[in-house]
Amino acid sequence: MIRKKNSFFTFIFSLLPGAGQMYMGFMKRGLSLMAIFVLLIALGSWLNLSPILLLLPLIWFYAFFDTFNLRAMSDEEFYALEDDYLFLSDLPKEELHLLQSKYRNIFAIVLILLGSSILWNNMIKAFYLFLPDYLVDKLYYFGYRFPQIAIGITIILFGFYLIRGKKVELSKEERKPEGHEDLAITSIPSDKEEE
Repeated sequence: MIRKKNSFFTFIFSLLPGAGQMYMGFMKRGLSLMAIFVLLIALGSWLNLSPILLLLPLIWFYAFFDTFNLRAMSDEEFYALEDDYLFLSDLPKEELHLLQSKYRNIFAIVLILLGSSILWNNMIKAFYLFLPDYLVDKLYYFGYRFPQIAIGITIILFGFYLIRGKKVELSKEERKPEGHEDLAITSIPSDKEEE
């Protein structure tokens, strides 16, 4: 059973996103916030995408005030609140499986790129034995920048995909014959209404 905790320790733990929720017994909720926070830091530093780090204060404030909103709930609301993940928790299992199968290839490509980058950067150190230093430095720099280049290309391609999808949707609407608008279903009067 989840119980309300000490207000001082609630404040201390609320300073770290997700820790306040975990302290109060909402492990899934806290884990979601902490994972998003840490993932954004990792992506921002590894991919050298500093604008992503601008989202960190939003997540921090959300987690901080969510902790105190949970603490301020009445006992009935607090004990009735279910611990759930913050993202994809509302989807039924069938839709979640469909979503997983739809984006499985994208996730696989991201993992392959990540693994290739790690392997490349570690193999470069072995090249120091066989190749001149300036060439190894160039190869290491390329390996360091490769994930950033790949993510940039992916974002651009995704933008083109979205634009193309909108154009296809608009062209389908333009191709509809003029006399065949969607017919509205009208109610048929019953025998009692006719009298």
